[in-house]
Amino acid sequence: MPTSRPPKAPAGVHYRVEPSDVLAHLFRITLTIARPAPGQEVSLPVWIPGSYLVREFSKNLQELRATQGRAAVRLTQLDKHRWQADCTAGAPLVLTYAVCAYDTSVRTAWLDASRGFFNGTSLCLRVHGQEALRHTLEIARTPATAEWSAATGLSALQVDRKGFGLYAAANYDELVDCPVEMGTFWVGRFTACGVPHRFVVAGAAPSFDGKRLLDDARKVCETAIRFWHGEGKPPFKNYLFLLNAVGDGYGGLEHRNSTALICGRRDLPRVGEARASEGYTTLLGLISHEYFHTWNVKRLRPAEFATYDYARENYTGLLWFFEGFTSYYDDLLLRRAGLIDDATYLRLITKTVNQVLQTPGRFVQTVAQASFDAWVKYYRQDENTPNATVSYYTKGSLVALCLDLALRSSGGAGGRASLDEALRMLWTRSRGGPVTEADLRAVLQDLAGRPFDAELDQWVHSTAELPLAELLQAHGVQLKAEAPQWAQRLGLRVSETHSVHIKTVLRGGLAEKAGMVPGDEWLGLEADGQGWRISKLDDVAFYAGTAATVTALVARDGRLLRLALELPGHGPQAAARKPQRSAAKTAKAAKATTTAAAPNTPDTVSLSVSDTAALQRWLG
Repeated sequence: MPTSRPPKAPAGVHYRVEPSDVLAHLFRITLTIARPAPGQEVSLPVWIPGSYLVREFSKNLQELRATQGRAAVRLTQLDKHRWQADCTAGAPLVLTYAVCAYDTSVRTAWLDASRGFFNGTSLCLRVHGQEALRHTLEIARTPATAEWSAATGLSALQVDRKGFGLYAAANYDELVDCPVEMGTFWVGRFTACGVPHRFVVAGAAPSFDGKRLLDDARKVCETAIRFWHGEGKPPFKNYLFLLNAVGDGYGGLEHRNSTALICGRRDLPRVGEARASEGYTTLLGLISHEYFHTWNVKRLRPAEFATYDYARENYTGLLWFFEGFTSYYDDLLLRRAGLIDDATYLRLITKTVNQVLQTPGRFVQTVAQASFDAWVKYYRQDENTPNATVSYYTKGSLVALCLDLALRSSGGAGGRASLDEALRMLWTRSRGGPVTEADLRAVLQDLAGRPFDAELDQWVHSTAELPLAELLQAHGVQLKAEAPQWAQRLGLRVSETHSVHIKTVLRGGLAEKAGMVPGDEWLGLEADGQGWRISKLDDVAFYAGTAATVTALVARDGRLLRLALELPGHGPQAAARKPQRSAAKTAKAAKATTTAAAPNTPDTVSLSVSDTAALQRWLG
């Protein structure tokens, strides 16, 4: 089958993308600049908005050449991602190049014989000085992709029945904010609040229940639209979900009228399965999260992101708001949509609380600092990450929880104050555009009738513990200390196969005190004169008995080590009896020693309903 001819009516900046060699994972791109500037400069972004890491996409670009008319044009590389063409004004400048697409994530590009996917930031060179012009993208069919379909959130100009052809974008920002999926995928459609939505699923097993996914996604979307606009319309005319089902994976990236998602194949709903699996509930939470981002970060966004700089890091201290608050609402909207019950919702909150409480880094770094440092810490995690930083996703969601509960207790807005109202007010005041933390503080004060500066200073800009117990109790939920698992009690994060492999040693824990380090293989222990082989952490309690100290037998760098390990208390019951500090005392202690080590036994908690009516007033 011959390669299709370029459709008519390309823009001043036009891209033709061909999946030219699927076995070599190569996309072939032709960029035509109708009116180049003398010495035209082009560059490939170093990062993609929504994923805060410099990823150096230019490392995958090869065979870059340029012509003007029939003459070759010399290209000079200026740095790692910029080139300058020795061209003149007038005649169109044509650049051709290939991009190797090996990344199966939602952030870059992938191509093989069964599927193609790309973000514009990975394939589309930016034409300096012409970013605001209309751009067109032609997705070309090749013999190897004759049976494929294509899907994107871009506006179609001249497209065949399978989605290949010419698309338009108002500018470069829109072009690179609409990913493209290609392959033999499943497609479903639904309407939410009068707006058409498409759902594309690649890699699903035959047991996949597409109807259930569409029904549940529609409920999520309608709940989100009504959250922001009541009976009004959302700020997009259509929406596209791109979901890639794989053997094992999870993740998503938000875009202006679409989202790219990855889930485990077994997490999809199955035909004949009445009860939602834990994996499917997690997938629904991911769908809810990325859809909520359509408002909160794609439009309502940090003032620092008013204009993206694709050449370097774009810093903001507000990811605790944009990612954390979205994380708070993703599961809450599932509850409001009727897709999970109260018990499931409380279990999800419990999981988040425990993730934060079991992170010693919360005593080292504020959640605002964690937001600013995302480029070098959150997205570059290593063995020490839990000791040095806190997640702006998890702690940010707990800040949102605390603000919501505090607002509901404030009596402001005639008893209607809530974080829901605060976000809607922020949307209206900013006209769905860039905001600052000062804007949030002003909205909270107007809504509650008093400033929330003290709360934000303590919860966001200090390492003080959050007053979860008091706020939850006032809304019908009791927070109780529970006996932690052995990993938490020892201060470890491990993987367990035929032995215990140590991934992280938590700061201030018993494992650190014993001298264990990440990468150690814990083979066994000696207690009361006997040696035992262990394959999981639970074996420690089984073989240690009542011993207060054992000798851990550890393999490190080809050597066998014997480490004296103190054991916590005399079993889990001792930890369960440990009195829980009040939130006020915990906050005071944390504030006094913001770099203090975590306690030897990180807190583990559970939530239970103490007042059903109060709970329903919150969740309803």
